[in-house]
Amino acid sequence: MKKICNFILRRIGWRITGLTDLPNKSVICVAPHTSNWDLLLGLVVYKAMGRKASFLIKKEWFFFPMNLIFKSLGGIPVNRTRKTSLTEQMSEIYANRDNFQLAITPEATRKRNPEWRKGFYFIALAANVPIVIVAIDYGKKEVDFKKILMPTGDADADIEEIKASYIGVTAKHPENFAL
Repeated sequence: MKKICNFILRRIGWRITGLTDLPNKSVICVAPHTSNWDLLLGLVVYKAMGRKASFLIKKEWFFFPMNLIFKSLGGIPVNRTRKTSLTEQMSEIYANRDNFQLAITPEATRKRNPEWRKGFYFIALAANVPIVIVAIDYGKKEVDFKKILMPTGDADADIEEIKASYIGVTAKHPENFAL
């Protein structure tokens, strides 16, 4: 699968840049997220790197046969109408596995959202794992693994630092990306 995904990336003119030595456990903060293509591209990139990441997706997408497809790709359904502690659930998964990466789009929507959700941050903090900052840049046709940040507990300051990593990154639909 790794070779196939690398072939696909070359054919469509995309490349992977930045960090390649990633931790076995991390929250992957992926932005901008303005298109459904972001998920497909992210899956191809991570498979091309020989890795598998899980991702959260609204439970409405988990209907037959899509549930089988998303589950096999690493999808974890989220019921956004129920107030359950997703942070605690994810923290338990990290505690029970030697290798677990969870990719999350902090915007939590493909629409313009300058107020990023902080769930990705609190999951990383509770699980005591680093955040890998990844940018999908359609202008450069690259997926850039920019840096690794260990949450300090000061969510506002850390998220401002994370947002600063995306300055100059071009989204698929730039009008929908807000820092």
